[in-house]
Amino acid sequence: MGVTLRWLATQIAVGLVAVVAIATALWALKAADGGHAREAVTLDGTPAIVYRPLASGPGVASVPVVVIAHGFAGSQQLMQAFAVTLSRNGYIAVTFDFPGHGRNPAPLSGSITEVTGATQRLVASTQSIVAYAKTIGDGRVALLGHSMASDIIVRVAQADPAIAATVAVSMFSPAVTATTPKNLLVIVGNWEGALKQEALRAIGLSTAPASAEPGVTYGDPLSGTGRRAAFSRAVEHVGVLYSQDSLREALAWLDETFAIKRAQAPVLDPRGPWIALLLAGIVILARPLSCLLPQVAAQPIGASVGWRELWPMLLIPTLLTPLILRVLPTHFLPVLVADYLAAHFAAFGVITAVCLAWRQQKVPAPLLPPISALAVTVATLAVVAFQFVGVVWPLNTYVTSFVPGPERIALVVAMTVGTLAYFLADEWLTRGPGTARGAYLASKVAFLVSLAMAVVLDFERLFFLVIIIPVIVLFFLVYGLFSSWIYKQTHVPWVAALANALAFAWAIGVSFPLLAG
Repeated sequence: MGVTLRWLATQIAVGLVAVVAIATALWALKAADGGHAREAVTLDGTPAIVYRPLASGPGVASVPVVVIAHGFAGSQQLMQAFAVTLSRNGYIAVTFDFPGHGRNPAPLSGSITEVTGATQRLVASTQSIVAYAKTIGDGRVALLGHSMASDIIVRVAQADPAIAATVAVSMFSPAVTATTPKNLLVIVGNWEGALKQEALRAIGLSTAPASAEPGVTYGDPLSGTGRRAAFSRAVEHVGVLYSQDSLREALAWLDETFAIKRAQAPVLDPRGPWIALLLAGIVILARPLSCLLPQVAAQPIGASVGWRELWPMLLIPTLLTPLILRVLPTHFLPVLVADYLAAHFAAFGVITAVCLAWRQQKVPAPLLPPISALAVTVATLAVVAFQFVGVVWPLNTYVTSFVPGPERIALVVAMTVGTLAYFLADEWLTRGPGTARGAYLASKVAFLVSLAMAVVLDFERLFFLVIIIPVIVLFFLVYGLFSSWIYKQTHVPWVAALANALAFAWAIGVSFPLLAG
């Protein structure tokens, strides 16, 4: 009884800590959204949001406008920290969703790998937003873009002499020259090694000799010749969007460009750490909530595979999946590389299932205890409900577009077919009494290695998978925790398998860019 009471007290304490963290984060995020006004608009079918200083309104046109563009597989929500910072410091900011991204129902047309293809479509989309921006401020316009959009805004600024400044975050753009675009600031996370070198190379084009140092301004922003590279401390490709260093550098650069003098210290959006606290609180809360799930089986069940049997059952799908898919058609969805990812999940899962079936022929499995289908259904629905409230809602509200429009529902369904095959086989393989220690982690590493092999075999088409592999790793870590807690309580692999399959399919279906044709 003492152990039971101690365990119960621990779960209650963990739950209370998680609730306090979530409540604190939500309160702070609500406060961070103050100090400005926002208006949702639709421009030629493109969803956009206009952020204005409180002292300014739709009828006031006396301040510069900054058009803010998101990166690959992102959305305008991802750029809120910059938009709020600028609007709270006297600028009008306009964010928008590129074609094929976020809530924009229009697909992205043109070749992804050619400048004359999708790049021109994205440039044209940005130019239409710039044309609108010129009508709502005092006529002065600057651009800010992240990752993929950094190249887009460089090209837009080069084609429009009215663009006063360009702030390129995590930039890679072969279009940059020694004199264009005007007033170029490149912001890079200090953990983005290759992009740091690219930033110095781009800024160095305008120096003599061709070298540049971070944190040094070259040229004169007032005359349009300004050049500067800034490295934000202790952040990577996504964290750079919330870094106080990034926000401060962008605001200071625009102030120099537009000759704005501030009597008070600038107000920087603080949402980055609060988003992290909110998500951490939700993950922690999942632990005590998992204890409320029904115990579906009296004893834990699964394949119960030791290392001697496990390693070949991981190696076979790791090697065969990319080789098989290299010769099979995988273009079946109008979405960039997500159809291949769905096929990879499905093929890996089917091959794993075949390995499990072969093993059962050699080592007959014990009879399964009676399992209640109703209990599995109830537990799965409870987990899915938590994922929607605890993951989908905060990500969609504070991070990026995470609720699909009607045009993406079919994609989520199609993706679920692939992810179901993988997670049902993988959860069974890595669970059960006597399972090799670290089997779950090893299986996820095997999948990532297999995906990397696929990229090597077809780099031109699958290059964009490299960009989202860190996100897949993060999902594996978080949902791996969920899976272990769910299995510990329910004793069956199927609840976590069903819930995680839907979670992965949902994430891929709502975030990957939609393509025309």
